[in-house]
Amino acid sequence: MYSAQYVLNTQGVIFVPKQQQVLIQDEMSETIIEVAEMLATKKGAHTVTVSKILNELEITNRVFYNRFHNIGEVLEIIYKKAVYQMHESIKSEFDIEKDFFEYVMDVTVKVLINTYDIKKQFSHYAFEHDSLTQSNYVWWTTEIKKLVEFGKIKNLVRNDVDPDMLSYSIWCFCRGFNADAVGRNLSKEEAVKRFREGFGYMLNGLKK
Repeated sequence: MYSAQYVLNTQGVIFVPKQQQVLIQDEMSETIIEVAEMLATKKGAHTVTVSKILNELEITNRVFYNRFHNIGEVLEIIYKKAVYQMHESIKSEFDIEKDFFEYVMDVTVKVLINTYDIKKQFSHYAFEHDSLTQSNYVWWTTEIKKLVEFGKIKNLVRNDVDPDMLSYSIWCFCRGFNADAVGRNLSKEEAVKRFREGFGYMLNGLKK
């Protein structure tokens, strides 16, 4: 794997090199990340190369490699920023005046809308990096389970629902839906429309 690790915090992603070589972290580092994200959004992460970034910014190899060990490190930062955005989407507090199932639908749709474009361009990358997918899986199933347990405590969700089983099923539904929608090259609007319809059936089956 890559020779660097990345930490998510409230500002986004911090670059923490594992090797002893000291890499520069400055405005140019951020510019390189922004250009890589722009290129990935246009044609997919798998098409982004160091040479394309150099040409776009009119910089030398040395400028890039003084800041990153390889293109993989840059792509990992971009992908983890997308994961961070997904996590942030679910952190809004539940309004007790709002319908519980409407809230769940709104949160999941918000995640889809906020991340659809970047996931569309990083589909191959995400598939090849199972370790990132695993950490994302653990985070999401934990958060979904909290929502399910809240619904059961409030007597909104059926008593026979198993929070562990359901959180896994919802994860599979959302991940599978996104993967297929991306693979079929659906527009964001069409993806949201179909997601609301399908996920709505699942939510209705949970109501007491």
